Amino acid sequence: GRSQVHRETLQRGMAFRAAFRPLRSLRACGARFVSKQHPAALMAVPMVSGGLAASMMMPSHCAESPLVDVSSLMKVARTDDVGLLPQPTNPKYKTALVQIYVATQPFGGSDKSATGHRYDSISIANGMIASGMSCQLLHYVPSEHEEFFKVLEGFDAVVVRCNPGQINTAGGNQMKFDDSMRALQKKGMQVWPSPDVMKNMGAKDALCKIADLAIGLPDTLAYYSADTLAEGFKKTMAFQPRVIKQNRGSSGEGIWIIKLKSGNYCKNFGDRSCSADEELEMMEACDNHAETHTVAEFLEFCVNGRTSKSGKWDTIGTGKYLEGGKEAGGQLVDQRFCPRIVEGEVRMNMIGDTCTGIIHKKPKTGGISAVGGTGSIYTYYSPDAPEFATLMSDFTKKDLPTLMSNLDLPNEPLPLWWTADFINSDPGTPGTPCTIDKWIVGEFNCSCVGISKCLPAYCKADTPNASFFDIPVKDLMEAMYLGNLMGQKALRILDVSNYNAPSTSAADVICRIEGIIGAVASGVLSEAEGRNILAKLFDV
Repeated sequence: GRSQVHRETLQRGMAFRAAFRPLRSLRACGARFVSKQHPAALMAVPMVSGGLAASMMMPSHCAESPLVDVSSLMKVARTDDVGLLPQPTNPKYKTALVQIYVATQPFGGSDKSATGHRYDSISIANGMIASGMSCQLLHYVPSEHEEFFKVLEGFDAVVVRCNPGQINTAGGNQMKFDDSMRALQKKGMQVWPSPDVMKNMGAKDALCKIADLAIGLPDTLAYYSADTLAEGFKKTMAFQPRVIKQNRGSSGEGIWIIKLKSGNYCKNFGDRSCSADEELEMMEACDNHAETHTVAEFLEFCVNGRTSKSGKWDTIGTGKYLEGGKEAGGQLVDQRFCPRIVEGEVRMNMIGDTCTGIIHKKPKTGGISAVGGTGSIYTYYSPDAPEFATLMSDFTKKDLPTLMSNLDLPNEPLPLWWTADFINSDPGTPGTPCTIDKWIVGEFNCSCVGISKCLPAYCKADTPNASFFDIPVKDLMEAMYLGNLMGQKALRILDVSNYNAPSTSAADVICRIEGIIGAVASGVLSEAEGRNILAKLFDV
């Protein structure tokens, strides 16, 4: 309602002012730099008492601070860290934000600003700084791997912002990078998200691990071999329409919605199995194109790709979904098809355990997938939207506290910035009233989720010089709110991980002191009596 919008506006305004508060002490060097680099910037951002909000767009070298020495690493960014807040002079913790520049790709990759930084890196780093931590922007260069990770040992935490596939494309080795991050974790460093968090949350078989939660379905299966695929799929397909998801694809490639052409489903699971020659009607989520294949052709394509036995395929994919086995990510997940997917799916944007927004993504008419670029319609809701109250309660109160343990990540915190996509599992006909209010997770994503409000800062053919300066003020405030919340969550994680519990004897003394303070506060003891007892407690 209007009150909720008012509260959110106040929260974002407070975050905006808090982030700019350190700037008030800055001198005219900031304003001179901005006016020289981008004259319009001084007019684009409102004035703040005591200084210019636009001065956040100056390099952080105007402020001295005890940072980690990174001078041995290659400086990749084309300019200094334009837009970065001044680093704290006495940071609570020292953090690094790690990116990668792909020299063989236009602009260094599809996620880069003209500076060479990721388009949302400044907003995330500023959130760390606003929470009292330093945050240095670094680029991983594969040729200096050993030195890079030696330098990282000087930090307390690392925020990884490398898009999937970019490290290998830049000539590096993702497994080598991940192993080095794991080594830092073993030394006590926080890595957000860690390689294991990205692997376990991003893998499609995560849906099997949450099958018994409120946000899961019990008939969700995973296949890692040709034999288990053939046996399991023939049985599940004979029972109900299915969704088969490969583990490695992106943007819906290799995710198939499959129905029996004959409609000959059995009444109970296991009553029968499909024959090899039964025909399947299939639609791929990446572009909603349709294909028809026999059960045998589909299984052949899943295991061996395009062969003489798999028939003709129109998909852009190559199949071979099980290639390499489980350790190499070869797997398929078999999940019940929920007919209300045509009504859309719901995405929750999450920062740690806090939902910051809900997006309803409705496919275009006749489609099933709501992947971007397929003509789907997006509607935005606040976290307290009544339409999704049951989902919010089931997810945040029932399942979120144990989610990381369910995903075999008991010692890992929730990611700083991640998403969960949900599907309405009510079995009714689309467009009719629901008989149950149950939403199930279709996918988690924590691999370099972008801050959409910062998208005006990324380069493309028609905006080759896009930068932080191009983010509208309203969007910038929203991005700052998200960045600041990430910073607060990060600070809390570090505080908890660095907390040393008192010894048994110290805990006993603390308990006695609290008891004395409580007795004085309630009038059981006078202040003089309390001081006397405390003196005896410490023998002074």
